[in-house]
Amino acid sequence: MNLEALGTAWAPRLLSVLRFMTGLLLLQHGLGKIFKFPVVPAFAKLDLGSMPGIAGFIELIGGALLVIGLFSRCAALIVSGMCAVGYFLVHAQRGFYPILNGGELIAFYCFVALYIAAAGPGPWSIDAARKK
Repeated sequence: MNLEALGTAWAPRLLSVLRFMTGLLLLQHGLGKIFKFPVVPAFAKLDLGSMPGIAGFIELIGGALLVIGLFSRCAALIVSGMCAVGYFLVHAQRGFYPILNGGELIAFYCFVALYIAAAGPGPWSIDAARKK
């Protein structure tokens, strides 16, 4: 089996793994902001009604939906939009380059979520099981 055939066979499954891991990473942000677990010093005095607090709810719910693969496209699109807004309202104000303005991670989340919204959840998801 050549690499192209191997890639073709595994690409949908790896899309599911990408969705799952993205969801887990978002979920930890949401859990840290909303439930203070894990303890993140920067989130200690976070007001849940503030923009970062609202982002925490989107991360918590969107992350959970992405982990299980339910309403994946919609959840990923909302997460992507949240990340874009966060980048431009917070990080871009500090300078043009993401490496200098601290926005690398949120920009990466934005584009990974946008890809998942376009590509779908992959075969290992509740969404895929519901289509059968």
